Amino acid sequence: MIHPNTIPSLVFADLQGNITDLSSLNMAGMSGGQFFQPTLEDLIPLPEGSELFVLPGRLPVGYDQATGEPLLLEENPYQPGDAIQAVAAFMSPAHTAILNSAYQTQAGTAPRLPLFAYTAVGWHQDRFWVTAFRSDPDKRQDACQFDQAAITRKTRQKLKEHSNNRLVQHLGKCCLTYGCPAARNYFLGRWEAPLPTSPVCNARCVGCISLQPAGSCSATQDRIRFVPTAQEIATVAIPHLQTAEHAIVSFGQGCEGEPLLQAQVIEEAIHLIRKKTVRGTINLNSNASLPHAVETLARAGLDSLRVSLNSAQDVFHNRYYRPQGFSLADVKESIKIMKGANRFVSLNYFIQPGVTDSKEEFEALTHLLETYRPDLIQLRNLNMDPEWYLQTLDFHPTDQPLGMRSWLLKLQKRFPTLRFGYFNPFLS
Repeated sequence: MIHPNTIPSLVFADLQGNITDLSSLNMAGMSGGQFFQPTLEDLIPLPEGSELFVLPGRLPVGYDQATGEPLLLEENPYQPGDAIQAVAAFMSPAHTAILNSAYQTQAGTAPRLPLFAYTAVGWHQDRFWVTAFRSDPDKRQDACQFDQAAITRKTRQKLKEHSNNRLVQHLGKCCLTYGCPAARNYFLGRWEAPLPTSPVCNARCVGCISLQPAGSCSATQDRIRFVPTAQEIATVAIPHLQTAEHAIVSFGQGCEGEPLLQAQVIEEAIHLIRKKTVRGTINLNSNASLPHAVETLARAGLDSLRVSLNSAQDVFHNRYYRPQGFSLADVKESIKIMKGANRFVSLNYFIQPGVTDSKEEFEALTHLLETYRPDLIQLRNLNMDPEWYLQTLDFHPTDQPLGMRSWLLKLQKRFPTLRFGYFNPFLS
């Protein structure tokens, strides 16, 4: 892994979005609302396919090179009096943040940030650097794997061939309008294909990316508006499982609610799929709220369950998910059922520096891991305004965070057989 030979410079943007650096200040990061100066080991080059965002109503914070103290940059040093904005990186898949962008929010002028992750970024030796690590070597969603001309051609061809299949048509919009990597890979005939099924949900996640109340931030994509039939699902899944390399099909996508609420149609679809092929992995991404439905799907042939989890602590789980008719105890029971059926279980663990690596959360997570023994933790950055998330949880740190790299090393040492990654694995 490449690291810089010195701490990169602070970067900031003018009101037109032009980004520049200030070499007299080092970059800073933020964790749980506290400022930190990254170490050299915390930094990697900005991954290909990442994006840079300006953060309106937020002033950048850097570190004074002489005193080692955080400093607020209040105006453009090259154009005194001109307003500026903080900058953050939204990293490409398979990368996990160590620190958020460091800034101070200006009261009354700062809109809520859209539903993305905001990683600290700096400038050194003619390139941008971010506080992160690569959490999965799998290249299934790397920018270099996508040829837009081929994607467009193959998508339009399949949309024409399946003009009466509502699920294929929905995935076409996901692919061509939103650039969903999973939908792209489906139309390219490889790796993991999505199977969204549910227009409804039994949670009201504060950071839901497919449905937001009026007056909040915008959802990043449209939620599916229908429940596909088992035959529509099978028409997508069977050819993919039969022909794709390392083939996976996954219920439960960002463009839907909770798939367990459609357990009956999913069960029927799994039976149709397995009548035609035993090849590949059938996976379910879920909030794991309905243990009886999980048990039904495990009997039908579900191979793996990915459990979305922002926290292993009941209070923080409830404040983020705002569950309707279930609790964290039900989530744990679903894990127990899948493991009891000898199926694969991963945690889709939402990473928010300062919260995830707090000592209290670490202890709660280790207790869950020791008790229920999931197979994998997927290290997914939480796509949500960091300050909004802290306010939602009413999170007040009582101590310094462990640091995300230290947090990971401690887990690896304590659970040597536990896998870490970013994607749903193909189960051979």
